[in-house]
Amino acid sequence: MTEPKLLYKNTLESESDVADWIPEGPVKVKSVTTDDKNSIELSSAGDLNDHFTFWCPEKFPSKIRIKWEFSPIFEPGLAMLFFGAAPAAPESGDSSIFSPSLAHRDGAYPQYHSSDIRTLHISYFRRRWENERAFHTCNLRKSPGFHLVAQGADPLPPVEDARGAFYRIEVIKDDQKIRFSINDLPLFEWVDDDGKTGPVVGDGAIGFRQMAPLVAQYRNLEVWEL
Repeated sequence: MTEPKLLYKNTLESESDVADWIPEGPVKVKSVTTDDKNSIELSSAGDLNDHFTFWCPEKFPSKIRIKWEFSPIFEPGLAMLFFGAAPAAPESGDSSIFSPSLAHRDGAYPQYHSSDIRTLHISYFRRRWENERAFHTCNLRKSPGFHLVAQGADPLPPVEDARGAFYRIEVIKDDQKIRFSINDLPLFEWVDDDGKTGPVVGDGAIGFRQMAPLVAQYRNLEVWEL
């Protein structure tokens, strides 16, 4: 049996660790230290409706395990991971979501879920709107098309109770099979297909998204090949 291969590792300890990441929208990055451990803190540099996506510059295969640690610092807001992000029409010759021929993106959500990129995206710590705070869920959507394909309970506490704690988040994309967990607690799994939701999502980029005014900290990002 082949051993898993570490494709990417980033401790996310300082601004310099994400100097080559691609921001879309007004992302503000700050280095912080909690309990003698360093992390980066992400927040919007704009107003209440200025959200952002922050892309890792690497392209990853279709069979990966993504792991990172997350700590909510200020709410409301929403946190999300995009993965398998690639041009929706690869036959056009574009192989990267950063191709200048693709539509402009600046953090507005419709530019990601109903435009010219295809991606899977998991929203967690969904606290932006009143109905999200009233019933906490983690959602998996597939785009383009804004398809809600899986949903599970969100075990993350509010900021007041988290008190700076970091939570271990893991996404497994085993080709078509998607699994999501927090602190080793399985929350949902789903199998992609090429039916009503469009072609199977394959390889591509990953990126963190936040809705303002959320402030959150991240550390210890790892991407493993399955």
